[in-house]
Amino acid sequence: MKYSDSGVDIDRASSALKGAGSSIRNTWNQRVLSGVGAFGGLYDLQGLEENVLVSSVDGVGTKLKLAFQTGRHDTVGQCLVNHCVNDILVQGARPLFFLDYFATGQLEEGVLEAVIGGMAKACEENSCALIAGETAEMPGFYPAGEYDLAGCIVGAVARESLVDGSRIRPGDLLLGMSSTGLHTNGYSLARKVLLDEGGLSPDDSHDEGSLADALLAIHRSYLPHFQILRDYCEVRGMVHLTGGGFVDNIPRILPEGLSVRIHRDRWEIPSIFRRIAECGNVSDEEMHRVFNMGVGFLFVLSPEDSERVLDLDIPDSLGVLGEVMEGSGEVHLD
Repeated sequence: MKYSDSGVDIDRASSALKGAGSSIRNTWNQRVLSGVGAFGGLYDLQGLEENVLVSSVDGVGTKLKLAFQTGRHDTVGQCLVNHCVNDILVQGARPLFFLDYFATGQLEEGVLEAVIGGMAKACEENSCALIAGETAEMPGFYPAGEYDLAGCIVGAVARESLVDGSRIRPGDLLLGMSSTGLHTNGYSLARKVLLDEGGLSPDDSHDEGSLADALLAIHRSYLPHFQILRDYCEVRGMVHLTGGGFVDNIPRILPEGLSVRIHRDRWEIPSIFRRIAECGNVSDEEMHRVFNMGVGFLFVLSPEDSERVLDLDIPDSLGVLGEVMEGSGEVHLD
């Protein structure tokens, strides 16, 4: 017998990686010392001004189910990278390099190439090198046509520029940035409500496109927004609104003795969230605990800086959505 008789096609994996080689190399800079296919990715830190490394690892969750169902595999790679970029951005770090893990039962033509192409595109947009990864083909472990995807990011920030929330004070304001939909959280509930029990299809219409367009919208990176803000003001804290929504994510950056009030009437909730709530009879409280509700990222600024920033007309800004007050870590949704 041959390895291929068990369902593992080594040549197919090698061919896919070779085909993606050019897009991977497009993400590199002079600090990348290794090549495609090396056992480990090499990155030169010599002369780097930022002296604190910041790392994070994450996946795309059950958003992948939509990719399987629609055959659209390029967006989830971008979502993975941007999600990880945002996670380390919360502490003020810029991304240096990214590593991925792709596992499937059997490699299918074009799928791995599309996923890697999406990751490479997002890495290039975030000036982040895609330097290494793992492709695992495991017959019998995953259902036909499915795969799992995860990634690890490493970034850096100067110690004096770390953003840890310690400078947040009562009276500070929260500037919100719009999301591009669900991003990468809440898909188990969304799929159950819309597709499983709601009887809808990804091909059904939604706004200007299809339901699939809305659900597979790419998770936005907020690195460009931070790069604008830091030149004009002191960013005292940042929140990436992921799983847990407002209720669970905001307290993660608050110093002891502080709470936050969010005013829900200050931005328009996108239609995809309204559709989920209506189809599943999901309470408002539950929606704000599970989903980002159209707000993907929050910047905590002083009142003076907030006023100055509002005059900049920053892309995707929703304006001031809440304020910091004394309390014991609660998030009040008004």
